[in-house]
Amino acid sequence: MEAYSVARQFNQIPPIAEQAEYHLLQREKVELQMPELYQKIGVGTITWSPLAGGILTGKYDDGVPIYSRAALKGYSWFKDKILGEEGRRQQARLREAAIIADRLGCSMSQLALAWVLKNENVQCVLLGASTVDQLYLNIQALQYVPKLSGNIMQELDKILGNSPKLKKESNMR
Repeated sequence: MEAYSVARQFNQIPPIAEQAEYHLLQREKVELQMPELYQKIGVGTITWSPLAGGILTGKYDDGVPIYSRAALKGYSWFKDKILGEEGRRQQARLREAAIIADRLGCSMSQLALAWVLKNENVQCVLLGASTVDQLYLNIQALQYVPKLSGNIMQELDKILGNSPKLKKESNMR
């Protein structure tokens, strides 16, 4: 909001978009902190890491594959995040979410991408595909966005237990 005000004050072009990390596991900024800017000044959102560095793809269900990002030198913090206690709990919740993906006929990656795209305040999703095939599969997530009904979104919220809106509402009671 401050950047917008300063730009207007000096007759400059104000910001039109915010680039934010947003995925099934990281929701606070886009869902709680930014909505006022969406409504008041029309800022859009460009999201990054929609698959949480690969965590939402299911590839870490059984540990850290040798050729994954978490196995790279310098990424021990990421590996620790996945293999730690919270990471194991997260993987268990994601296995439950994968059941929803199966019901919809899509992969967990496609469900995670469709979920990001379902947010009306998201205008762009930055993908980091490693292969052309992976990019093609990720783009197919578009067809699953309309299939994410209110009931499915609530089911995902319940499984993951991280909806900032629900947390905020329960804290207000």
